[in-house]
Amino acid sequence: MAHYFDLSRRSFLGQAFMAIAAGGILGLRPAKAQEREAGPRPAASPKPGSGASFGPLKQIDAGVLNIGYVESGPAQGPAVILLHGWPYDIHSYAEVAPLLAAKGYRVIVPHLRGFGTTRFLSGATSRNGQQAALAMDTVALMDALKIQRAILAGYDWGGRTADIIAALWPERCKALVSVNGYLIVDRERNKLPLPPQIEHGWWYQYYFATERGRAGYDKNRRDFVNLMWKLNSPKWNFDERTFERSMPSFDNPDHVGIVIHNYRWRLSLVEGEARYDELEKRLAAGPVIAAPAITLDGDSDGVVPATDGMSYAGKFSGKRSHRILKGIGHNVPQEAPRAFADAVIEVDGY
Repeated sequence: MAHYFDLSRRSFLGQAFMAIAAGGILGLRPAKAQEREAGPRPAASPKPGSGASFGPLKQIDAGVLNIGYVESGPAQGPAVILLHGWPYDIHSYAEVAPLLAAKGYRVIVPHLRGFGTTRFLSGATSRNGQQAALAMDTVALMDALKIQRAILAGYDWGGRTADIIAALWPERCKALVSVNGYLIVDRERNKLPLPPQIEHGWWYQYYFATERGRAGYDKNRRDFVNLMWKLNSPKWNFDERTFERSMPSFDNPDHVGIVIHNYRWRLSLVEGEARYDELEKRLAAGPVIAAPAITLDGDSDGVVPATDGMSYAGKFSGKRSHRILKGIGHNVPQEAPRAFADAVIEVDGY
């Protein structure tokens, strides 16, 4: 969950918050991909929060990772990549994916680095959570799956990743759906203080800045995730089955390290890897997104107040529409799967 209150994400503009760069199932199987069962397949159109699980989970070597992902829909269909955030996992899309697959899309939902069955190929690789690293993971996945161009859709960390790819590699992004709009981080701007009522929502980031916070998240991550889900989405009445379905994703051996590095990096408390310096320099400049886009806000988001989307309108040069979803919190695809899927289908037609 990263980012509701990213300094580069939201600031006051008059009385408003200004969003600025701040959180066929089998198909064709690549040679290195390996599958294993992850639970029963969902019905064609399950109810939100039903606890439905995905079908077979696949693994593929991509860049520095062996990435766990699920795939649904016809192998030759238009590609859609759905990207989750923190503290969530691929099951945010358990109801979205079948809706899109039924419309003929090839849907890919990967575990981000540090989540689920995604693993680093080498123990020597830095457990880096900076934004450029996460974006490069997705580009590497597209290359491994031989997907040249895709619709990218996400929220939280996943929304930021989708924004970055759309901005830096426009040839790879056919269209974009991004919850909370333009999320690309400028660390220098992140150093500027915000009003106390906004800073209050950052408590977990300040906690993670300490070794006590690292130890606390490691020891109490189950209770931590449960609390964040409730704070982020106060009107989302998720049940125990839904919660338990996602919990194994946070048992990844690199999970705590990636999460802690992500937030410390944003606050300039730690550095990233030199290999990403040039990309981060370009991102700090606030690159414009040319792909057609739909931006979404939930009006019941516990940390990111809904806006009309105009504060970041200049960051989109292509056709864009913005909508506010009533009664929906931070985890938009899991709380409003039909609305999220409809946004993906609609933006494909822009």
